[in-house]
Amino acid sequence: MSGQFEATTEIDRPVGAVFDYLADGRNDPQFSPRVQRIERLPETPTAVGTIFRSTVKDAGVKTAREFRITELEAPARIRWTEVSKNSVSVAEGGYDLEPLADGRTRVRIHNVLEGHGLGKLLVGLALTAARKDAPAFGARIKAAAEAAIPAR
Repeated sequence: MSGQFEATTEIDRPVGAVFDYLADGRNDPQFSPRVQRIERLPETPTAVGTIFRSTVKDAGVKTAREFRITELEAPARIRWTEVSKNSVSVAEGGYDLEPLADGRTRVRIHNVLEGHGLGKLLVGLALTAARKDAPAFGARIKAAAEAAIPAR
């Protein structure tokens, strides 16, 4: 079983700056409290093939995660897939960014979760939790990006 969750938010910063902020996955802990540690491999600007290796905590359980950037189209599209093997993983995820007329940016994040082994029983719970949190997740992305990116 698999399923998708998504969130949309509008950030009061220009699309190029928001793209750069989101493309650097090392910023994820600023808006995702489940991410406890993250590193970029190699330590060069994010490109297709870049790996982000992290430790996350879900429901009190720590897991190691690795995501590979599969698509990077500045300033509009970022895609990733999870290459680590966890019971519930992200088959495909991404950001779609759209410039708005007043210098703001609309961001849509989405992740397709899939279960493996025992995770086939857990993926429904993970999706329910992610969908419930989606509006708050979008708000956390907005707040973190606006705090990190200087106003124009």
